[in-house]
Amino acid sequence: MADFPQALTIAGTDSGGGAGMMADLKTMQARQVFGAGVVVAVTAQNTLGVQDFMALPPHLIDEQFASLAADLTIRACKTGMLADATHVKAVVRNLKRYDFGPLVVDPVMIAKGGASLLAADAIQVVRSELVPLATLITPNLPEAEQLTGLTITDTVGMVAAGNALQKLGAKNVMIKGGHQTDAVCARDFVLLADGTAFWLTAPRTVTQRTHGTGDTLSACITAELAKGQPLRAAIKTGKAVVTAAIAATIQVGHGHGPLNHWASPSLAVTEDDA
Repeated sequence: MADFPQALTIAGTDSGGGAGMMADLKTMQARQVFGAGVVVAVTAQNTLGVQDFMALPPHLIDEQFASLAADLTIRACKTGMLADATHVKAVVRNLKRYDFGPLVVDPVMIAKGGASLLAADAIQVVRSELVPLATLITPNLPEAEQLTGLTITDTVGMVAAGNALQKLGAKNVMIKGGHQTDAVCARDFVLLADGTAFWLTAPRTVTQRTHGTGDTLSACITAELAKGQPLRAAIKTGKAVVTAAIAATIQVGHGHGPLNHWASPSLAVTEDDA
């Protein structure tokens, strides 16, 4: 009997339940994949912001990885909040030690409320040590700017950032366009390892309830990869799931509310060659 599809999230917790590892596991469950987790940091967080956080001792990260490797069959994994340079290095060390399938890197740097989730000294470590391990990297525009040093103001800038990230070693790149000012649609640029490039476009829902958007997208793609889906199809499914989860809003909290992880995937995503 084949093992049930299993995926791994390597990230921080969100006590408010809307982002981080909580969003990852909810997304994986919704995609009918068993989700496991390596906790890197614990946050005191709600829809209003991050009040505090503490990173776990690196040896405990090592032990979590070893525990999973000894028992589970992880077919794909993703990273989220990694706190600082020391913890990025700990995660990189373990990703090199264990084969947990394709790696989706969500380079989480800033929470929706504006709190920093990645120390300044860690950005270079992410750039030089984590990005080259990525099967796919999924930065938003501010994250892409931090990693590449480019200023991104339009679609030309998104393409340039995609190429720059690929030169840093990421095999495939998805630049998320959610921070663009277009009130009608949200466009993401995808550059694949074989040089194929395309845009994914979906209707934009104007709402403050977008907490955990990047986590949900990357977790969905990871879950689809764990099921054996081709990367291009997994990316498109991720875009559809996030579009629906934002549109079918739920009322939780008083700030940047969470997505609706029960929402049925939207079919409103269009794909255009770049």
